Amino acid sequence: MNAATALRVLIADDHTALRLGLASIVETMGQAVLVGEAVDGEEAVQQYLALAPDVMTLDLRMPKLDGLRVVERVVAAVPDARILVMTMYDHEEDIFGSIRAGAKGYILKSAPRAEIVTAMRRVGAGERYLPAYVALTLATRLSAPTLTAREHEVLGLMRLGISNKEIGRQLNVAEGTVKAHVREVLGKLGAISRTEAVNLALQRGLLK
Repeated sequence: MNAATALRVLIADDHTALRLGLASIVETMGQAVLVGEAVDGEEAVQQYLALAPDVMTLDLRMPKLDGLRVVERVVAAVPDARILVMTMYDHEEDIFGSIRAGAKGYILKSAPRAEIVTAMRRVGAGERYLPAYVALTLATRLSAPTLTAREHEVLGLMRLGISNKEIGRQLNVAEGTVKAHVREVLGKLGAISRTEAVNLALQRGLLK
């Protein structure tokens, strides 16, 4: 293998077994070399900036600094950073947030080995990689109305099952204002009840 032309890969994941699995893929894919591993978000940022890999695979749920913050920090320092988010989650908000933050690709850890290799090589070459199901989810999210910060607050309190009056008391707004926010939340999520709205929000990753 020509070290000068080999794909230089950095793996950032807090699960040892998954790091070992990805390392094995890198070692056997040909014309690729593992240059480093990171076990938390802060280390991922440090390693990326120190090693300047061709591609970093990044888990979204990381200790110390979550994946989205990692993407933001790395991209702020290296605008053309090549980051492939590799996660177990296919929620709309995770996908949207990752791409908005500057990730070049998004793939599930359950993807076939061949697809993971393709994603690494594509992102490592400076291209985007979004599997069809991810691209469709992203398109759906981009076309959907966005909740305001206040509507997010109301949605979070709706999840607790408390009344509009109590929500108003907690947010220091009139009950009528809360009702208007609830109507907006239901309309934007395409829900017909508060329960359905909360369930849809959980499915889409709007609520953690």
